[in-house]
Amino acid sequence: MLNRIHHAAVICSNYETSRRFYTETLGLRVVAENYRAERASYKLDLALPDGSRIELFSFPHAPERPSYPEACGLRHLAFAVEDIDACKRHLEQCGIEVEPVRVDEYTKRRFTFFADPDGLPLELYEVDS
Repeated sequence: MLNRIHHAAVICSNYETSRRFYTETLGLRVVAENYRAERASYKLDLALPDGSRIELFSFPHAPERPSYPEACGLRHLAFAVEDIDACKRHLEQCGIEVEPVRVDEYTKRRFTFFADPDGLPLELYEVDS
């Protein structure tokens, strides 16, 4: 029944900071940007090259996401990359702290974690081209 993940939705605390992070730092393409006055909220639709999307929302006074210790719910958002070392260097050059690259004990794939401006855990997962 299910074909693929269409999008993931992210709520941010500072719209301009998160918009810059997802578009300029991560390079996602803006599909649509709408301000919803009745909610005092932005909705930014972003696309990855394969067509999958992230919806970035801003809501006034959204509570912080519990991350550490990890809480029940969505654990992290992972991005497939072909060259994890180049991606890690790029993020670090942008001033983003990236964990050391590790190897998944089951798949033998390389991966690492970093966070968005609100501390949302994001993963880079190396795949074959």
